[in-house]
Amino acid sequence: MATVLPPPSKRLRLAAENRAREAEEERNHIPDNLGRVRVRFLDHASGEAIGPAVYIELKDATLKNLEILSNSIDGHESALDRIPYNFFYQSSRTGNEQAVPQILIKDGLYQSMLQSDRQSLASSTETEITIKRAPQAVFRVKAVTRCSSSISGHGSTILCMQFSPESSSRLLTGSGDAAARIWDCDTGTPVTTLKGHTDWIFTVSWSPDNAMIATGSKDKTVRLWDPQGKPLGGPLTGHTKAVRNLSWEPFHVQQPGRPRLASCSQDGTVRVWDVIGGRIDLVLSGHSASVTCVKWGGLGQIYTASQDKTIKVWNATSGTLINTLKSHAHWVNHLALSTDFALRNAFRDPKYGGPADESDRRVAAKRNFEKAARIGEKLVERLASASDDCTMYLWEPLTTTKPLGRMIGHQKVVNHVTFSPDGLYIASAGFDNHVKLWSATDGRFIRTLRGHVGAVYQCCFSADSRLLVSSSKDTTVKVWGVENGKLAEDLPGHQGEVFALDWSADGGKVGSGGADKTVKLWSH
Repeated sequence: MATVLPPPSKRLRLAAENRAREAEEERNHIPDNLGRVRVRFLDHASGEAIGPAVYIELKDATLKNLEILSNSIDGHESALDRIPYNFFYQSSRTGNEQAVPQILIKDGLYQSMLQSDRQSLASSTETEITIKRAPQAVFRVKAVTRCSSSISGHGSTILCMQFSPESSSRLLTGSGDAAARIWDCDTGTPVTTLKGHTDWIFTVSWSPDNAMIATGSKDKTVRLWDPQGKPLGGPLTGHTKAVRNLSWEPFHVQQPGRPRLASCSQDGTVRVWDVIGGRIDLVLSGHSASVTCVKWGGLGQIYTASQDKTIKVWNATSGTLINTLKSHAHWVNHLALSTDFALRNAFRDPKYGGPADESDRRVAAKRNFEKAARIGEKLVERLASASDDCTMYLWEPLTTTKPLGRMIGHQKVVNHVTFSPDGLYIASAGFDNHVKLWSATDGRFIRTLRGHVGAVYQCCFSADSRLLVSSSKDTTVKVWGVENGKLAEDLPGHQGEVFALDWSADGGKVGSGGADKTVKLWSH
């Protein structure tokens, strides 16, 4: 039998607490004789300089003062006009910038320089310090803390769900009982049941303008419905195997009055549908195995992932193949675009809503997309792929067929990947019970979020990018702080595995569902 060590005595515990307290005080102590440093602000996305370099007292370079200084350089003197920023410090101790990790400034510049290395601190008065800044959301989403509704109705496992892009008051779910349902999230009651499919529903999707709903099923068909759940015509037939995923054409590139929808199937094809005419517009055939995921980008491309280990990039107008991305060694399970959140929100602003006029909506949708995609003078859509080979890759598919970064660290299958709305982070969910955070600029590992005791199926960022929610085989939903990586809320309540998860675009509610056939709504 193993020897069990006795617990430490009270004297040893007190001594350990005193040492920890002294170390914390030493870390937080800022000497008065640090002198001045020359600081230059850079844009995090483009690397371009913002205003002139300025001299500041190092002891006064707190996070709040850096934010005030950065806003004053932009001319935002009033507290009401100020934009909140994340600031990143990078040591200049080596010529290879890629080899040195960026450090998020949490308390002040001095503490970040101390954390990086003392060599840069010693030479700080002689060299120019560069600080990269990235804007945060001006609104703040509160962490969901309680189950506001637990709604039964489905007769089998819930496989997919999505909130309406309009608000958090409508939730769409698809289930193994061959029915999709719309739920009123304000009252916690079912609105209607979408009946027509004859087999499992694998995917559901609201159109960007909230005017239509699409559902894809194992019965090889796609069906269209209005927001009240009434069918719009008959089923869209053409696939010869189960439909796995759907993606709507972005609102700003749609022809007026002619929205299109892409569906991918286990038959190895992707079909682009004219949903008004109810006919096939394009058939994208080139994959040699089941197509697992499809994404319609805002620059006019369709991205598809397959079990043939490849990702293909297609022209959405002509249907021609642009590029094939080959790096994965096993099935590609999921794709995420850096502009996903902007494409989902289309013309809406999280703070002010959206315009009513159709032409104004198109202009607003294009403006929102370009804001999310702009890096310097270019519009760039980045793509992240997750695979059964336990790795992920970061791509710029229209620039090069070589990945920008290879993200390794998961010990089992990576099931799901997503970008944060501000474009700074990538989150991945793996069957190794972990959620991992990565830099969305170069794929560099940031931290692992540990807490689940079963495979993690999905993860989703809040609209302000400050929180992340994950669902797991261990029957729980967990909310994490992105900046500190700590568990913000543990939300038990499901009686089985939680397969489906979504956070509403307005940040108000989280929806979850799984093997217990119950939809749970979580709110603050």
